[in-house]
Amino acid sequence: MQNEVVSREEWLEARRALLAKEKEATRLRDSVNAARLALPWVKVDKDYVFETPEGRKSLADLFDGRSQLLIYHFMLGADWDAGCTGCSFLSDHVDGALPHLNHHDVTWVAVSRAPLDKIAAYKQRMGWKFPWVSSFGSDFNFDYHVSFSPEDLAKDKVFYNFTPMQPADANDELPGLSAFYRNDKGEVFHTYSSYARGPEELIGTLMILDRAPKGRNEDSTMNFVRRHDEYQETPKAPSCCH
Repeated sequence: MQNEVVSREEWLEARRALLAKEKEATRLRDSVNAARLALPWVKVDKDYVFETPEGRKSLADLFDGRSQLLIYHFMLGADWDAGCTGCSFLSDHVDGALPHLNHHDVTWVAVSRAPLDKIAAYKQRMGWKFPWVSSFGSDFNFDYHVSFSPEDLAKDKVFYNFTPMQPADANDELPGLSAFYRNDKGEVFHTYSSYARGPEELIGTLMILDRAPKGRNEDSTMNFVRRHDEYQETPKAPSCCH
């Protein structure tokens, strides 16, 4: 199916109307960003310990000498054979940003409940460089509502994305992004978390596809995505009529 074909003058009129909406969206994004920065903080008093290639580390240690920490809650459970496809898609975009983040006083770390050896094997398979640690044996993933025990999933509701949801719509692991700040006294504060499609803007490929003629061309959210070593060598163009 093809869009309507019009004259250059008609296209320009339609494009100007869209430009007005794009500018409105930009102003709204600026407003949302300002509101995000104005959120109150919560002091983190609980001691969390993570397994890292350099040994056991606290949450404060993960800052690596910087004052800001972004933790990506990567879906890789203790008994999973491979990382989540969507989390892998997002993580493909991280390594190139690391020098910029680090020089802007921000540390990026992925956290999963899988044991460290399983994380290391999948990280090597994907060819990633960003720090990735294990919270196995810690309450961290449960406290930040991205991991759910069998007992949690047996309840009437589970709490995800700040909302009670049906366990049938959940999983033992779900994605998210959390932000933390460490002050000069070494105190750590939780400043922000985002779940479900919240971190979508971190996925540059989606932002590029949104400008392509067929957009994301998906039947459901990111159903076209594969791990980057699982695509066909000569992919077939998906039909929007499927």
